[in-house]
Amino acid sequence: MKTITLKITDMHCTSCAINIDFELEDLKGVKEATTNYATQKTVVSYDSKITSLEKIKGVIQKLDYKCCSI
Repeated sequence: MKTITLKITDMHCTSCAINIDFELEDLKGVKEATTNYATQKTVVSYDSKITSLEKIKGVIQKLDYKCCSI
């Protein structure tokens, strides 16, 4: 199990953070996603044998947010 922290930009409210969490947790291999609107960060725990950092970033970008590794 790996845990990564990503900086998220373009979130406008706490609903954006909740939306990111729901979409990430629907991705196979993601165990948990916790996004904080105030800090503009998301912490994702995932199984690297099932999914990848690129796929996680792709989900976030598909939602029209920008992200980068910290």
